[in-house]
Amino acid sequence: MSTLAHTMMTTARSADSGLAGPGELDRYPYAEAPADRVGAPAWEGADPELGRVGRRATGSRGRGLHGQLVQQLGQMIVSGDLGADRPLVPEEIGQRFEVSRTVVRESLRVLEAKGLVSARPNVGTRVRPVSDWNLLDPDIIEWRAFGPQRDDQRRELSELRWTIEPLAARLAAGHGREEVQQRLADMVEIMGHAMAQGDALTFSRADAEYHTLLIQVAGNRMLEHLSGIVSAALQVSGGPVTGCDRPNEASLALHGRIVDALATGDGAGAESAMRQLLTVHPEVERVVPAPREH
Repeated sequence: MSTLAHTMMTTARSADSGLAGPGELDRYPYAEAPADRVGAPAWEGADPELGRVGRRATGSRGRGLHGQLVQQLGQMIVSGDLGADRPLVPEEIGQRFEVSRTVVRESLRVLEAKGLVSARPNVGTRVRPVSDWNLLDPDIIEWRAFGPQRDDQRRELSELRWTIEPLAARLAAGHGREEVQQRLADMVEIMGHAMAQGDALTFSRADAEYHTLLIQVAGNRMLEHLSGIVSAALQVSGGPVTGCDRPNEASLALHGRIVDALATGDGAGAESAMRQLLTVHPEVERVVPAPREH
């Protein structure tokens, strides 16, 4: 095993991944959306444990009070607990989550940048409709994937990956950088060792780096900008099952075949192998169309 593979596997075992594992699909405690959204704010009467931001580690990933509040409010908005055009009063948020006005203000700015809320003079801060959200933002992808919209989010992610990654693989074949090809080969090696040891965490991390790197080396800056979406998609488990979601010898071989195609400049071969890798299994074939033969 290479030094890189050993280091990555050791690190993965000792760190908290933040990825959903078996049985963790509902790790975010979304409440049922209230029938009447005109009255009191959604957090009134909710689980008391959701009140104090510092109490909950779930989903916070060590981000501090500011990051945890962004996570909490973002989840509530995306889940529908805070419906469109709902006013968000900073004083009420601060009291409910027991954080300072500064933390609330900075958190709302982050959510505004993501398109989830808008702040206007004499109107205040309000939740914006879904059509205004930045649906390509990795946080919103995660919140949707673990909320009531999980099925739609995972289907859309699978369809987007099926569109982006085969093209990226074809383009990457024209950029014969040896160091990148070696890095991709290292990731395949790491995935192989992890699969043999039943180490799903290391496998998923190596897989995420593999696919992100492949997009980044395609030589297309617009595609490169989308690499974060693919990375977020790979961290969302429990969705449509592709070759990446079910580690086995076949999927590992396809990862290796893509690397070989890149080394020989075989763009068509790299694209074909990626399409096979991303083709969903029969039980969810309705989610992503099977690749067409050209």
